[in-house]
Order: sequence, then C-alpha cells, then structure tokens
Amino acid sequence: MLKKQNIICISSIDWDFIWQRHQEIMSSLAENGNKVLFIENTGVRAPGIKDMPRIKLRIRNWLAGVKGIRKEAENLYVFSPLVLPLPYSRAARIINKYLIMRALNRWMKAMNFSDPVVWSFLPTPLSVDIADNILKKILIYYCIDNFSASSTSAKKIAASEKNMIKKADFVFVTSKQLCNYCSQYNNNTHIFPFAVNFSKFKESADSVLHPPDELKKIAKPIIGYVGGVHKWIDQELIEYAAKKYSSYSFVFVGPLQTDVSRLRVLKNVYFLGKKEHRELPLFVKYFDVCLIPYLITEYTNNVYPTKLNEYLALSKPVVSTGLPEVIEFNNQNGNIVYVSGTKENFTDCLEKAVNEDKLSMKEHRLKVAEDNSWVSRIEQMSRLIEGGINKKNTDNEAKWKENFIFFYRSARRKALSLSAVLVFLWILFFKTPFIWFAAVPLNISQAPHSADAIVVFGGGVGETGSPGKSTIERARYAVELYKEKYAKKIIFSSGYTYRYNDAENMKLFAVSMGVPDKDIILEKKANSTYENVKFTNDILNRHSWANILLVSSPYNTRRAKLVFDKIAGPVSVTYTPVPVNECQFYDRAEGVRFEQIKAIAHEYIGILYYFIKRYII
Repeated sequence: MLKKQNIICISSIDWDFIWQRHQEIMSSLAENGNKVLFIENTGVRAPGIKDMPRIKLRIRNWLAGVKGIRKEAENLYVFSPLVLPLPYSRAARIINKYLIMRALNRWMKAMNFSDPVVWSFLPTPLSVDIADNILKKILIYYCIDNFSASSTSAKKIAASEKNMIKKADFVFVTSKQLCNYCSQYNNNTHIFPFAVNFSKFKESADSVLHPPDELKKIAKPIIGYVGGVHKWIDQELIEYAAKKYSSYSFVFVGPLQTDVSRLRVLKNVYFLGKKEHRELPLFVKYFDVCLIPYLITEYTNNVYPTKLNEYLALSKPVVSTGLPEVIEFNNQNGNIVYVSGTKENFTDCLEKAVNEDKLSMKEHRLKVAEDNSWVSRIEQMSRLIEGGINKKNTDNEAKWKENFIFFYRSARRKALSLSAVLVFLWILFFKTPFIWFAAVPLNISQAPHSADAIVVFGGGVGETGSPGKSTIERARYAVELYKEKYAKKIIFSSGYTYRYNDAENMKLFAVSMGVPDKDIILEKKANSTYENVKFTNDILNRHSWANILLVSSPYNTRRAKLVFDKIAGPVSVTYTPVPVNECQFYDRAEGVRFEQIKAIAHEYIGILYYFIKRYII
C-alpha cells in the first residue's frame, strides 16, 4: 500500500455523509502513513430547500476549522470549502477556484505538503480546475457513478467528466459499463469494484451478543437493508413482497432520502433511520436475509452496491434485483447471490434465502468477502499508482532537455502574446478616439434656461488629474451663467479638501469674478455624487426651489441624473456641464492621457457601484 505520500482527495460526498468508499480509502491511506487532505463535495447541481441542513452543516464545519480546514484524525485533514452554489456558471467557477486555491495553497505551504497525488471522485468543472492548478505527481479519477444519469441537472457534467478522464494518469471504475465508457478516452482504465473493511466489519459484529434495541421488538425473520433509502429503491417491489409475506419484517437502516409514504402504512415495514457506520454490523448480524432492492435504470446499470460485500462479510444470504454488476459478481463467485428478474421471482428468492441452512454457503460468502476486502483492493490500486509515479519520474529524467526547452518556448510564447495584447490595448486607449466613443453615453448636455439656482458639483482632482483645475473650470462656467442672468443664486457643493475646501475655493473664485457673497450658498459635506445630490436637495427643499441648472463634468452628468431621478423628487434639473474642457477632445498628436481614461472608467465603475448600493434605479 502507498506510504509517505501527500494525497489530495476531491470528494463527491462530505466526510460526515454515509460512510462510503471515499472515507474508507482515504482513512486507510492515512492510517498507512500517508498525509491526506479530504476536500468535501463542491456540488454537481444548484442546491434547493431540501439541502438547507447540509448547507448549515457545511457552514458549521467551515467555522470549526481554520479557513474551513480541520484535523479529523492522525494524518487526515478535511477541507469544508464555502463556494458559490452554481457549479456550471463560468463566473462562479472563477470565483470558487480562487477561493479554494488561495486556502489550499496557503495550507499546503504551512504543512510542507508538496507534490501530492491528486485523487478525484468528482468530475465537475471546478474539480478539473483544482486538479489543473496543483503541482502534482499523478492524477487519479475514480469514476464511481454515471453522473449524467443521476439527475437532469447533473447531465451538464458530461463535458467536464470527459476532460477529467482524458487528463487522468489512471482512471478507476466500479463497473464494466463504466469501464467501457471511460476506456474511450483513457486507455489506462481499471475496474476496482467497491469492497468491505472485512476485519473491522466482522470484529464489530462478533463483539456484540445482543441485537440493538430497535430490533428486539421486531418479529423474525428480518429482511434487512442498510444504506441510504433513496429514489433508486424499488418501493413497488418491497410493497408486493411485504404484503405477500406479512410474517416477514422488512427493516431499512439508513437516512431517508425520498418519500416512503406508500411503505410506511405497512405494519411489517420499519425505517430505523441513519446509524453510524460502526453500528451497521450490529444490525446486519441480526438480519436473516439482506436486500439490494434497486430499480433497473440507466443509472443503476453502472452501480456496484457497497453493501454487497458487507452483507457477505457476515455470511448473510443476499437477495438482489438484476443489477448488471451483481449478475457479473454472481458469475465470478459461483452464484452466491439470489438474483431476481420479476417481483414473483423476487419473493421466491426471499423464501429460499429465509429457509436456507447450508454451512458451506456461509463459508463461501466469508471467503468471497475476504477476497473483496478494502485491504486487497487498495493494495492493487497502490501498485498501479506507484508504478505510474516511477514511470513519470523515469520519463521526466529521460526527457529533461526536451521539457526544459519546451518550458522556455512556452514562456516565450506567453510573453510575446502578453506583449502583443498590451501594445494593442495601449494603441486602442491612448492613440485612437475609442475612449471618447465610450464616454458618449455618460454625457448629458442641455441648453441653459432660467432657473432658481445654479448648482455646481466640485471637481476634486477631476479628469485633469490635479486638484484645482476642474474646480476652477466649473466655478468659471457657473459665474458665466450667473452673469447671463440664468439664475440669481449659486450653490457650490463639495466636501473634497486639498489644503482648502473645494466649495470654499469655488466661492473665492466666484467672488473675485464679481458675484456677491449673498448670492452664494455653500454645501461642504458631500464626498460623492450621491451626497452632492442628497445634500443639495436638502438646500433646494429649504428654499422651495424647483428648477436648477447643474454644472459638473460631462462624464458625471449621467450618474448625477440617475441619482436625482432616484432621490430628488419633483426637482427639474437642466444638465449644463462645462462646455469646453481640456480633457473633452481628442488630439491626434497628443492622444489620450491616463487621467482621462481614469476619469471615464471612474464614472462607469461609480454607476455600477451605485446600482449595487441601490442609490440609483
């Protein structure tokens, strides 16, 4: 078995979910001296209301760790990442990859956890991204389900699964059909059906002399099932069998994952709920017959039931529907399972299993279960993985020169591509009128007319890139409008301060140009366009002014209008931006300055921010 390796497991279930091959394999590898990080399920579909308990548990687990990572056992760590629940959204995928890789890289660095084996059970786009962004020894994809057949939403996974299969160094599968599928894309595909922790399972059962309390009052014979009670259970078949054999007790041990109301009404059908994995042998020990009552569907055609070997580890007769993998297992192991094809045949098999009394069959079941133990299975996998690692090391050693040259060529191509993109963007933004076309939607310019007041929003550093220039331009234009008698009052609004307050500077300029002090009103608190509008509107309401001329930069008028429309009520605003501005025209010789691009970009970002903050409609 693998030893002294770093292993990252990208799981399709959570650590606290029903104990399955994910936890079994990774805990076994950790016990054998490997350091394992188990990344819990990041989702194959968008969650619904029924997923709320699992979401709450994920949040609790994240809080219980450090940035979502906690130590579960010796050499075993569990990562419970918080991600956007949109597994097939490209934007969410980028964000989720950033969040996970940031935490993962920091943890790996802190733990000196380098060059890991990456073992994925989950083939989502995000899982592929995680695997791609880890510097690893080898990539294994363990294909345990036909995900695209499990649900309508999961069909979206098909493309990324093919990608995962192609990228993997080894693909492990649980069934012949999955092997046929994966082999189309990867020749290194191997069948490893699920197994049982034979010694622990049997020892747990042997250590108990009395049945669990829940079974003591249930009449025998007990026909038992362990595992999730999900939509693949053939409830019609169970109903038929329970009615035909009313003296038999049908007991289901596991979490309810689907509606079972049609079975609950039957007096000889019992649902005992979820039990810890260590408790399952205690129940199976006191079953008389064990069940695998699955529907035959596109999905279950690929299913190798984990519980099969667990049942056999306690020598229990097993009755199953005709799952292809169970039939194949039967052919390889001397028809050890009672396999049925119809509901009538199913009940006949039940009766035979209940009345069976052959010591040789019990011994045969034990031998088969032991041959299908996880110890044996993981050892076989480990030999393949170790061989793959050694081969990679040998190939890398032999091809170091080619790889070195390829690395430099690749780096050079990337550098040239980046340089070309940067040159193109520089020409586009600084040497063409492109930026002015982008600025057109921002500009609202209307002819001035008589109004109650002229309102001026201070410029700060504005689009000139230096304090004072924009302020003076706006103040000068406001004075021109005042002298042309468009209004009798000027309101200067700005809380921006560079040595002196912006609004006070505009007032000083206006007074020096002949505007009486009594005709000027100052608003000195506003630090944004939103506050300019809000505080100015308060002044307008106090004076009962309903018509104003607004002086600002041409780029700022669109954002100002959106805010006025949202919060200013019946005020009529005529937008009269500064008509001549050193930043408002394209000069072929000089091109565009950075400050001009910055000013236009600032307005678009401001509009987006205001929309998010609900300052605008």
